[in-house]
Amino acid sequence: MDGQPTAEVIEQLRDIPLYRESLAQGYFPVLDKPEIARGFPENWMTPRLSAALAAGEAEYVLSTGTNHARMQLIRPPYFLLHSYYRLWRTHPDISGTWESGCRRVSLTTVLATEHVARVNAARSGVPPQAVPALDDRWLDDRTCYLNLRLDPALWERDEVVRMLREIEAARRSHPRGEYHLDCSGYHLAHLVRKVGEEGLWDAFPPPASIIHAYEYTPVNVRRFLRQHFDCPLIDLFGSTELGYLYYSDRRGTYWPHLDDMSVELHPVAPGSTIFELIVSSVRNPYMPLIRYRSGDCVRTQDGTPDPSKIIQFCGRQKELLSTPHGPVAQGDLDRCIGEATARVFLHQLRLAGPAEARLAYTTFDGAPLDSTECAALEHGVGELTGRHCRLEHRAHLPIGPSGKYAWLAAAS
Repeated sequence: MDGQPTAEVIEQLRDIPLYRESLAQGYFPVLDKPEIARGFPENWMTPRLSAALAAGEAEYVLSTGTNHARMQLIRPPYFLLHSYYRLWRTHPDISGTWESGCRRVSLTTVLATEHVARVNAARSGVPPQAVPALDDRWLDDRTCYLNLRLDPALWERDEVVRMLREIEAARRSHPRGEYHLDCSGYHLAHLVRKVGEEGLWDAFPPPASIIHAYEYTPVNVRRFLRQHFDCPLIDLFGSTELGYLYYSDRRGTYWPHLDDMSVELHPVAPGSTIFELIVSSVRNPYMPLIRYRSGDCVRTQDGTPDPSKIIQFCGRQKELLSTPHGPVAQGDLDRCIGEATARVFLHQLRLAGPAEARLAYTTFDGAPLDSTECAALEHGVGELTGRHCRLEHRAHLPIGPSGKYAWLAAAS
């Protein structure tokens, strides 16, 4: 499925009202999120989908909505989880931890934990607790969610001890004392810092494998995690509506996982080597997305629109920064910071008028950058953005209401 759908795919779209005009014209334009929402769910309703909803084989869900409006979807139950398990089961570096029955402990947004609690409450018919107990945080017999707080920077010692005990329980259940750690890279870095500050390393059993899959993980965060964990550290790229599309190996090289999918790369602006993903997918049989603009941006090894050469998932199209040199993505600023210093943990670029910017940042050790690091970073960010940049060291940068961090903000 490269560009226009194949005849085989077209047969799967015949009854879907959304695609009637495209089928009649013999041409499928790029599909944007507002078109998916327009007339929902009637524009997607077919006799097959209606029967699946009635039988519980399809369900309504919302996309995760990192920093933008959430989108209503229809998909099979546990669609994203099954996509994750399929990748874990077949991954060349970590399939062994799947095959050996490792428990998966998930350290990510509190919204994910609350979702699991709601799923279990609906299953049992008992209203979810305000603070979900451990039994209510098991999604299935394999996966447990740990985090109960929006901002991981505010975890207190008793919360960290509780999470470490739950990790240890998952580890003890395995015949070889192993477990698989699923995380947001930011959340795991916060836990590592808290464990160090509280002197709790003896209570933190090392994982046998790690996947980070919930949001962009900066260069310095990956570097920091590799310093603390001697196991494969794998990145997955995907979305609520599509499942997972690419995975990294333990060396950081990305590989496609495009079962029932194809990908086109379109430049975000004429001459730009930042490309947006256009995805055709029939993996979800109830909402096949044809030439769907996912909103995600990538860079390739040689600057060409070749999906097999993707080297970085560099952010969201709606969050691109316009500069005199063309669009700049989250990953570009991240690379600039990582080249200047390995000490920056969290960062946010705050625009101040058309020619100024402030880079607010925290460090892994809590101390501000020295004058040499500051000068190098201010110069690099200035060159990248075409703005005069000033650094602002912070003890704390708050997380967003979605439980994820925004890299770019207007001045407050």
